[in-house]
Amino acid sequence: MANTSVLIQKLYDTKSLSITEYEKIISKSDEEDLYLLKKLAMIRRYEIYSNDIYIRGLIEISNICKNDCYYCGIRKSNAHVSRYALSADDIYVCAAQGYNLGFRTFVFQGGENNIFDDDTLSFLIKKIKNNLGDVRITLSLGERSFYSLKKLKDAGADRYLLRHETIDKEHYKTLHPKEMSFDNRIKTLIELKRLGFQTGCGFMVGTKGQTDNMLAREMKFIEKFSPQMCGIGPFIPADNTPLENSAAGSFQKTITLLSIIRLIKPNILLPATTALASLSERGQEEGILAGANVIMPNLSPQNVRKSYSLYNNKKSSGLEAAEYLDDLKEKMNDIGFQIVTSCGDIISHNL
Repeated sequence: MANTSVLIQKLYDTKSLSITEYEKIISKSDEEDLYLLKKLAMIRRYEIYSNDIYIRGLIEISNICKNDCYYCGIRKSNAHVSRYALSADDIYVCAAQGYNLGFRTFVFQGGENNIFDDDTLSFLIKKIKNNLGDVRITLSLGERSFYSLKKLKDAGADRYLLRHETIDKEHYKTLHPKEMSFDNRIKTLIELKRLGFQTGCGFMVGTKGQTDNMLAREMKFIEKFSPQMCGIGPFIPADNTPLENSAAGSFQKTITLLSIIRLIKPNILLPATTALASLSERGQEEGILAGANVIMPNLSPQNVRKSYSLYNNKKSSGLEAAEYLDDLKEKMNDIGFQIVTSCGDIISHNL
């Protein structure tokens, strides 16, 4: 079997490994290997995106959810959550304020519910695009029917982020109640691509029962599904959930996986997530230095940010807040990167 550094070079050259080879990189890499991995990921990202970092304005439109996922702080059974749903006017104001700050992509994220029906969302998407001009709308609102997704795409939604959370069907069952279907989650991802959305998937790193082999299979899924976006972050437990006493996921392993994903799909839109920043003061910088190229500051009204608590100690202020964009720009400049004001579309490549 090839040593780990040879496998990392092979991934850089071919953008593909076997599950066994991915697992070896994930589980056997030493400090020197990880340095090489990050270096090559940085090279690939630079070849396509230079040192540009895209920003997305995150608007957490509701924390009301019909699902009871075992890891999630806003699961429907959590009676300790102060529930809210923004009005369409509230959401538009957030987007308009974000536009004035320099944001050109807005991410509507919320619990899976029936509050925001297709007509309401379609009206809002059209209003933002008609009034604010050349902007992009990303939705992250859980599983919806093919008809619903088509209507939202026809209204002008550009991207859809649907984390699959784990590619292992049995592991999925340990994280979700029986009413939720792994097969439907994957089916919805496939439908999103069919409809022409720039499609994002994603998973948590370090959930209870997850193995390095499962993570290797995640890498193979990314390779085969070829999403335009991928959101990953370390698992962080949430109070008043079945997994509240579980250990947090590995920060370092998450960084390693970001670099691997960049080498699998060099032009992918890859966020340095809030979960990274919640585990480490320099979490987002480390994510960028591992190959990420997207950051999503929070545009939500300040009075609801603490209520959208997916996990304990979630960052929503400081560099995570859109109001501190100048500070974020300075932080990125300090490590050799620049925040750019653009829609931040995926760039085609021939690497």
